[in-house]
Parts: sequence; structure tokens; C-alpha cells
Amino acid sequence: MTTQIKTLAEYHEVYAHSVADPEGFWAEQAATFQWKKPWKKVLKWNFRKPEVQWFLGGKLNITENVLDRHLATRAKQTAILWEPNDPKSKPRKISYKQLYQQVCQFANALKAQGIKKGDRVCIYMPMTPELAVAVLACARIGAIHSVVFAGFSAVSVADRIKDAQCVAVITSDFNARGAKNIPRQIHCG
Repeated sequence: MTTQIKTLAEYHEVYAHSVADPEGFWAEQAATFQWKKPWKKVLKWNFRKPEVQWFLGGKLNITENVLDRHLATRAKQTAILWEPNDPKSKPRKISYKQLYQQVCQFANALKAQGIKKGDRVCIYMPMTPELAVAVLACARIGAIHSVVFAGFSAVSVADRIKDAQCVAVITSDFNARGAKNIPRQIHCG
């Protein structure tokens, strides 16, 4: 079970433990995750280089910890509660099961487009549930995602795409701002 801090005194106690024994503290926290392969060493560091490595030899997929492990007990519970831009529109509730299905579906769509582990993907989307799905889908297949602020100009987005050497851009057709739908235009040529 992860540490749940309810008071300032508990915070100070947990913080003191994390500083006094960082490897022990983080091993306790990491033990609450599902690991495909357990780690051999919690921490290896050299601040002169600088070089810090955590959970050496360990292997996990964070999306399995965010989604899969909750399906048995929380499949019908709300994982995302999204309030739309338009106050007249109804909120959207997405259950753990629905989110899991959407993430798996989108991860498979990314793979079908040739996106693989280690590829860089730019996500240029407004704050919608689809943004969360895109981020989790990238993580699920091991792609590196870079979320770019949806208010950036086309030139600023293009510069970031080029700098990161992204193989794909995930975006929406428009951004909703109040009653307006502002179209997207990206030119990376």
C-alpha cells in the first residue's frame, strides 16, 4: 500500500524517513507496483558525473500499474471526470475499464502506424480525456511523448517537433476557447 499522508506531522515523519534511508523508502514505495521483473538494486548514483539510476534491472510498464491492476476491483469506477469547456455541456465520466480499452485501442493504432518503443511522439492537444489516452498509449508501447502546450503558435510547435525529432504528431482538429473553435494548422516543412 502506498503511503497516505494525512497530517503535517505524518509528512515530516515520512520525509525524515525518505532522507535518512532513501533506498529503503523508495523500495517500500516501489514494492506497491506490479513489476514484470524485480529490480536488483534500488539506487546507483554519482553526482560528480552526474549519473543517477533507479531500480536497476527492474522492468515495469507504468500503464499496467495505472490501469490494468485496477480492473478487477475498480472497472466500473470513474478514472477520469472531465469538465468540458462549455458550462452548458455535461461532464464526461470515463471508467477504468473504458479508459483501459481506449488506451489499448490507441496503442494498437500507434503500432499500426509503425510507432515503436523509443520513438518520439509530439502530443499537441487541448486538455481533454483524449490527451490522457494519447499519453498513456504512448507509455504503453514505450514511445517517448512530449506534450506541447496547445496555445503555442504553429511555428513554435514545428520547432519543438523538429528539435525532438518526433516521428509523429498527435493533435486535434481544433481547440475550443469559449464559444469558438480555433482550427489547428501545423506546417513542419
